Amino acid sequence: MRAVIAYGKGDVRVEALELPRPGPGQVAVRIAYGGICGSDLHYVHRGGVGDYSIREPLTLGHEVSGTVAELGEGVDGPPVGTPVTVHPATPCGECAQCRAGRPNTCPSTRYLGSAAHLPHVQGGFADVLVVRAAQLVELPAGLALDRAALAEPLAVALHALSRAGDVRGRRVLVTGAGPIGVLVAAAARHAGAAEVVVSDLVPQALEVARRCGATSTVPAGDQAGGLDAGDPLDVDVAVEASGAPQALGTCVRHVVRGGIVVQVGLLPPGDVPAPGNLLVTKEVDLRGAFRFADEIRTAVDLLAGGLPVDAVLTHRVPVAEAVPAFDLAGDRTVASKVLLDFTGDVTGGTAD
Repeated sequence: MRAVIAYGKGDVRVEALELPRPGPGQVAVRIAYGGICGSDLHYVHRGGVGDYSIREPLTLGHEVSGTVAELGEGVDGPPVGTPVTVHPATPCGECAQCRAGRPNTCPSTRYLGSAAHLPHVQGGFADVLVVRAAQLVELPAGLALDRAALAEPLAVALHALSRAGDVRGRRVLVTGAGPIGVLVAAAARHAGAAEVVVSDLVPQALEVARRCGATSTVPAGDQAGGLDAGDPLDVDVAVEASGAPQALGTCVRHVVRGGIVVQVGLLPPGDVPAPGNLLVTKEVDLRGAFRFADEIRTAVDLLAGGLPVDAVLTHRVPVAEAVPAFDLAGDRTVASKVLLDFTGDVTGGTAD
């Protein structure tokens, strides 16, 4: 079978691997589409994500959809051919975080396509992915597999929004119009936010945000007409989705006194500057949001219900062209979410 494997900075290859078979309690999924995430781009372009570097060959990918191909021993269903997406996380289920209902912050969680542990957790950019049966999320009838590949990033967006609390009737700012930021904006509008302002440096990304529910957009930065060139917006909630250190300061400056800032974008490794005095004098509530718990099921329902996010899906690239697809996905003037297409035929135990 074909798999997309990163060996280190600037070294990603499409290689042939033996076709895996499911063991007891496992299911094999025939992958149809895999979305290239910001973390995948970091592994390819930087050799690591945050504090985690590639130390052995790593099959990338955790945003996937497909159909059930084979059931392992002891698994009753879903039947072969069932369309599914996959929850990428395997928390330990025993630590204090898991017992408190926070499996997304379990320190032992193993996540598809992650170099956080050794051995690395191999990901879903492959023709066939074997996972625990409990990780499968069945798709409702009529939900297209390419659209279903957005379930994982939408779940991240939903978790970030949940960290802000009820946004009905409130003004929300989202900094960063990458896929996560745009999905936060769409989810906020669906949740009843009265106004959703999205900022970014890239005009093309702001257009995607407008098409997915942003009530207004504004250029980031302090240039003429930029978000930081005028008076504070006095939003109730700000969600920082760019991972740019300066954007955290932007959120703190534009939120009201007593407002909430949620940091979901992964910041660079190490310490980053933050406007600590404003956090104090405005009594801003700064909250982190990491991955998600079980929001992927809500995400699937929203996608099946027609949440207007199709504009995020800008490109579908055959897996054979995966290497240039990472460059495409990194060009924000052209692309938002790039999907790797695995729907071509696979024969035998390895790919040609």
